[in-house]
This record gives sequence, structure tokens and C-alpha cells, in this order.
Amino acid sequence: MPPAAAAHVCGVLGLPGSVELEQAAERSAKRHRQFVRERLGVVYEPARVREIAEKAIRKAAQTKDNPADLINVALEELVRARCELPGYTTLDAMTATIRTQINTGLFAMVAGQLDVVARARLARLLLVDPVSRRSELDKLKDVAQAASLTKFKTRLEFLRELDALGPTEQWLEDVPSGKVAHFAGEAKVTDVADLRKVLAEDKRLTLIISLLHTVKTSTRDEVVTMFCKRMAATHKKGRTSWRRYARHTGPSPNDCWECSARCCRRYARRCPRPARPRPAPPGTGHRRRPSTARATRRRRTLATLVAPAAAVTSSRGRWWPNGPGGWC
Repeated sequence: MPPAAAAHVCGVLGLPGSVELEQAAERSAKRHRQFVRERLGVVYEPARVREIAEKAIRKAAQTKDNPADLINVALEELVRARCELPGYTTLDAMTATIRTQINTGLFAMVAGQLDVVARARLARLLLVDPVSRRSELDKLKDVAQAASLTKFKTRLEFLRELDALGPTEQWLEDVPSGKVAHFAGEAKVTDVADLRKVLAEDKRLTLIISLLHTVKTSTRDEVVTMFCKRMAATHKKGRTSWRRYARHTGPSPNDCWECSARCCRRYARRCPRPARPRPAPPGTGHRRRPSTARATRRRRTLATLVAPAAAVTSSRGRWWPNGPGGWC
């Protein structure tokens, strides 16, 4: 027993520090363990402990893949069942065996849905270009850049290329999302050379498909985000240009053409066009000036341009929602 543990036991029992611990006989040690179990209220049943731990690990391994998480689940179930905890090596070996069995079944299920063409497309991702010294799998790990128009088009084309590789959603339909995320993380940190060394073809294909599915999902989110940023920048630029134009041309409504038309109609109702002069009676010597179509269009255009300005400069301020000179 370590000296620190011996000192702690002596302190709890109220014994002086000069007391030395001696190794008891085997029968005494068994009796002492039984006293401890009765004190803590736990039972020592190795067969029952293994059954409870195996059942808990197998159930948790359907959605989790980290061995530490599986061991913690087994420990929680054993504590809840008031069983004496086994050694760490026992739980570690049990977790590795069950995890391998479940993952092998998932690998075979995913690889069984692939045809020859899909296998060839996925295998092409591991080929290294002799010029750039990069493979197509390495390009999947690139992140999105600034939301410029050129880079937005490039990212959109990259998304089309990912969709052309195959329906990953259909291939991974029966695989839990936690497993997919773990497989994708494993493939992302693995080099192409190391990934080619994986002997099990089903496992290699499943790792590539998981990474491809995760990249496809994140790329869709990036494309939507870049599109929203581009639209916001375009709208902001348009509003700035409109306000600059309004500052040089006088008070004018916002980029709401419906509001402009409404204001023009209100002004037209309030200030109707003057009546045309009637022709002079015959014999008075006065002749009416002929009205051409060009002059008519000119008067209508002038009325359309003058109406908003007159409405804005009106002292009543009833033509615009925010008062004279305000924006819609």
C-alpha cells in the first residue's frame, strides 16, 4: 500500500503515525473485502457485472463511438445496479470488442449500397495529382473564403461537384448522426496515404462517404450565408446610391415606387390639371393654338416630375408618412 494511503487510513481510524501496516493472510483479505462490500452496499457478482456492462456498452455504441464515452456509460449502469466495479482493463477490452463489431456492421451496410460506378468515383478521390501534389480528398477539407461574387460562384460550382459524386444522404440514411460525425472527423485528420493503407475497403469507403456528407452539408450552409451577405451588400450599395441621387435631385421618396405613384395620384386629385381653353366663337378673329401629341406628352411628363416635389414642399406635410422631406 502506498505511504500516503497508509497515512490516510491511520488518520481516519485515529491511530498514531508510528503504526505500521502488515500484509494480512489471504483469508483475512477476503473477509475484509466482504466487510467493505457490506459497508458500501454493493455486491460482487462477476457474471452479472459483465452482463450489465456489455448490455450498456452495446446500446450506447449504436450512437456513440468514443471509447471513453462507452466506458462511462458502463460505469454509470454498474453504479446504478449497486455492483462492484471491475478493473479498467476489463471494461476497455469489452468496449473495443463491441465497438469493432458494431462498426463493422455499419461499414458493410453502407458499402453494400454502392455500385461499381460509385466505388470508382470515390476511389478517384484518393488519387494524387503529380503537378499540384494534392488529391481531390484534400480539396474537400478547404474552408470557404470571403463572400465576394467570384468566390461565391466558385463555392457554388464546388457544391455542384459534391452533389455529382453521389447521394450521400441515401447511403448514410440508417447510420446515426453521431457515428457519421465521428467517421468524418477520423477521415478529416487522416492523410490520403494513411487512408489508402486501410485494408478494409468497406471501412475506407464509409469514412470517405461520411466526410463527403459532412462537407456537403457545411458547404450548403456556407453558400446560403455567402448569398445573404452578397444580397445585403447589394441592397446597401443600392440604398447609398439612391440617397446620393436624391441629395442631388432634391427631395424624393425612397426606393418604393408604389409610394411614389400614390403620392402623385394624391397630388393630382388635390391639384387637378387646368381646363383646356375652349375655341373662340367664329367671327371673333381669334384662333386657338393647335395642340400636338408632343406637347401633350411634355405636359404630362412635367406634371409627373413636379408633383412629388410639390407634395413634399407642401406646408401641410400630409403627402409623406414621415413629414415633409422624409423617407418612406
